Amino acid sequence: MPPTEVLAGAPSALASALRRLAEAGRLELPYPGSGRTIERWRSLADLTFGNVVVGRMVEAHADAEAILAELDGAAVQRGQIWGVWAAEPPKPVLQARFGSGGWTLEGRKPWCSGASICTHALVTARAGDARRLFAVNLGQSSVRAVPGTWHAVGMQESDSGAVDFMNAAAEPVGGPGAYLSRPGFWHGAIGVAACWYGGACAVARTLHDRATDAHALAHLGAVMSGLHAAALCLTDAAGQIDADPTDRSGMARIRARAVRVVVEDAATATIDRVGRALGAGPLCADAEHARRVADLTVYLRQSHAERDLADLGRDYAEKEFSWLPNR
Repeated sequence: MPPTEVLAGAPSALASALRRLAEAGRLELPYPGSGRTIERWRSLADLTFGNVVVGRMVEAHADAEAILAELDGAAVQRGQIWGVWAAEPPKPVLQARFGSGGWTLEGRKPWCSGASICTHALVTARAGDARRLFAVNLGQSSVRAVPGTWHAVGMQESDSGAVDFMNAAAEPVGGPGAYLSRPGFWHGAIGVAACWYGGACAVARTLHDRATDAHALAHLGAVMSGLHAAALCLTDAAGQIDADPTDRSGMARIRARAVRVVVEDAATATIDRVGRALGAGPLCADAEHARRVADLTVYLRQSHAERDLADLGRDYAEKEFSWLPNR
């Protein structure tokens, strides 16, 4: 995997890196619940360890492929790069309409990772009162990335700005509400945590390579124990998903939310402790480390922090208390 700085400021370089991975077959990952879920997450963690933005983009592509398989959509073709554009703030609202020529999308969609990089995307839109998922070929002239809508320093190369759809042709994937109601929604949510874990391990390596005094070694011990717990959590969750891929137990939502919290905490602590142990030196003199920290900091905000914790607490409060809360 190319080092972070090779991709800096160049979405075209990121697209080239993703195409090389596609040609090598590294975008073809086992589906969640296939009996090889941990292999999927190890691949995502490994790619994010090499480059946070690449890992994030591969996770979205792999998620799209799994969604299409679960909802009987068209198969992803080699050479395609897919995104999943499902953010839905109150405004703007992307509208889906059905007419004589089929379904079309009209409006602006924010937070579209790979806006000028992806060849295809799964996009959520409003069809009346329902939320539906659509597959869109982004090569249409009626689909246009909006310049100047992505100002982030971290995850800069992900090009996650807004996209305008102007009567763009779209194919429905699943029925109304199917995107959120399927078991794989929550299985897929843990794939993001696997990426967080890989990125955090790369940040931790900087401390590992430079820890010599007792102060830094204490921080290293704390960082590695937190990452160890996160790895065990991911491994256990993978086994549970493979044992119950259709979520007969009804535990997929709690499991995903709990795992994401554990991994997010470990990653956040890693960024904080590495900075406290080593000071500003690596952030100012090591370009790869500085970019990785910036990228991971933004990526972690895909979590909704206390809102997610409140939702998880609500889920737990509705169940009988158990000393094995995720089973």
